[in-house]
Amino acid sequence: MLTPHKQSRRVFLGQAVRLVVAGTVLPAAKPVLAALPNARSLEFVHLHTGEHLSVVFAIGDHYRPDALNALNHFLRDHYSGEVGNIDPQLFDLLFQTRQELDCSQPVEVYSGYRCATTNTQLRNNRGGGVARQSLHMEGKAIDIRLPGVPLADLRDAAISLGVGGVGFYPRNHFVHLDTGRVRYW
Repeated sequence: MLTPHKQSRRVFLGQAVRLVVAGTVLPAAKPVLAALPNARSLEFVHLHTGEHLSVVFAIGDHYRPDALNALNHFLRDHYSGEVGNIDPQLFDLLFQTRQELDCSQPVEVYSGYRCATTNTQLRNNRGGGVARQSLHMEGKAIDIRLPGVPLADLRDAAISLGVGGVGFYPRNHFVHLDTGRVRYW
């Protein structure tokens, strides 16, 4: 016999599976996924490609593979078109940062994944600011801003989480976030 805890978990998981299946079949089911307990979603605008993406990337402890694939494509190297694998913890960091700021605006993306060739070209042509072993090449970094949120507030919110690296680039109008070791510049 199932205990009430195991029974309610089984009911929840059964409902979640049905909704996930519905989410892959019916685009209108996305709002239903977002309403699930512990659903985490993000909305993006890519400033170089003009693309938009709104996605429920995880429910509880489970990342949605279809959402991660969509995010990998969305955050591809916009110079070469190469698609990398983005660290799912980066999405958690973005989600937590937006929550810290009580912000519902889409994340405006300057740069996500970067292939080694692009990184080298940027490093040679930009006169600094591009690391030789950039975490962008590992899918562990993103350069962003949030409409209506001062960059200093975005930086401070990310720093307050105590996760990864946070770079402040006010002249370039973005904040760098990564899932590497904790550091600030």
